[in-house]
Amino acid sequence: MSTWQGVTPMERLAQFCVMTRFEDLPAALVSQAKRHILDTFCAALAGAGSEVARQAQAVFAAEPGDTPIWGTDRRTGAAQAATLNGIAAHALELDDTGGCDHSGAVVLPAVMAAVSMAGRPVNGREFITAVVIGYEIARRALEACGSYSVHNGAGWHSTATCGVFGAAAASARILGLDTAQTVSALGIAGSFSGGLWAFIHDGSQSKKLHSGRAAEGGLLAARFAQQGITGPSQLFEDVWGGFLKTLAGSTAVPEALDKDLGLVWKLARCSIKPYAACRGTHSAIDALGLLLAELDVGAGQIEDIQVTLCQFLQDMCGGQDVASLAAAQMSLRYALAARLVLGHCRLEAYDDVPRSDRRIAQWVSRIRLEVDPTLSQDGEPIVSVRTQDGRQASLCVDIPLGAPGNPLSDAALEEKFFSLAGRTITQQQAQALLARLQRMETLESTAELHQWLT
Repeated sequence: MSTWQGVTPMERLAQFCVMTRFEDLPAALVSQAKRHILDTFCAALAGAGSEVARQAQAVFAAEPGDTPIWGTDRRTGAAQAATLNGIAAHALELDDTGGCDHSGAVVLPAVMAAVSMAGRPVNGREFITAVVIGYEIARRALEACGSYSVHNGAGWHSTATCGVFGAAAASARILGLDTAQTVSALGIAGSFSGGLWAFIHDGSQSKKLHSGRAAEGGLLAARFAQQGITGPSQLFEDVWGGFLKTLAGSTAVPEALDKDLGLVWKLARCSIKPYAACRGTHSAIDALGLLLAELDVGAGQIEDIQVTLCQFLQDMCGGQDVASLAAAQMSLRYALAARLVLGHCRLEAYDDVPRSDRRIAQWVSRIRLEVDPTLSQDGEPIVSVRTQDGRQASLCVDIPLGAPGNPLSDAALEEKFFSLAGRTITQQQAQALLARLQRMETLESTAELHQWLT
């Protein structure tokens, strides 16, 4: 990769967006990017049939356009499609994590919308490069805020606040913006940043909108910059009204914006979800499964389950309200109760019937959460199980299933893909889409993917 000599962090990021080539991407990173693209598409296809996605689709039902709404037979404008496809991708909590946090649900809908209006064929190598850039910039914006737990702990939802930068960067790359235009795109994206965790208190659906709004905001920021509208070049500087000074005044780590840029790739740290729940619950789900196997017991032989966790995880996933899908997916107690009673935490575990299951409800009320102030706010919880015959065991799973250090196998990812994609497209379409995604770097035009997504 060529050396960039930007004066400000914004210019360095913009030069990275413009100058990064497919050949600069390590082979392992390309392989992982393809896995995350595949995973995001299947999450979005399943999510397209969700209640919140259908409600959002109704909002734009009369909007004309040529950009497909995935999992449906409808089309709309590019910005609206980015919104709706982003909402669908995050609707069922099955999209990837560890980026901005949910980078795939933000970046991929923006990239596909940009492809539909690029005015030229966008090949698979360009597509993958843009996606990698999107993940990179979104994550770096979050790290500059101080970390996931710090930024989200302050009440911001980083998928929206930081994801918009990833969508802007990726869209700018697809639309062919130069460095100055990309600086403006990122600057404009800063003004479109937003998203609050207030939904956590009543299980409301606004969280599901955040990914779509970030995708739309990033796409629009790039389109405005393409037309010459300028954005602030000092967005990340220590100035009044700057992004970090405003959203991370006492926690900002501005050097994280470009530290090891082009050397350490942020997509490499992202996880693919095996469970249809908040990533904060996954380590505990794995721990409970391992403990049940170690003790060789089932739900009927368990006397007590306790989870020792940090305050941040308690605040995020400590609720007992499971009346709505959104609330249940954020509940650590529900995740463990479902794993105990049903034996899994797949999407079916969060349907209306299991959420009304008396056995699960009893365990939701019995599982105890205990905050340990000495635990790291970014650490995983400790699950302790006591059996009716007096045996006890505890476990903390530091690297849950789906994380880069404990990835889903290709077979497991394909199983997830077909089980989710098959909810809205035919098996034949899913097979055709999978074949193209697996050889994405050879595609001459990624616009052809649209026909398999609708």
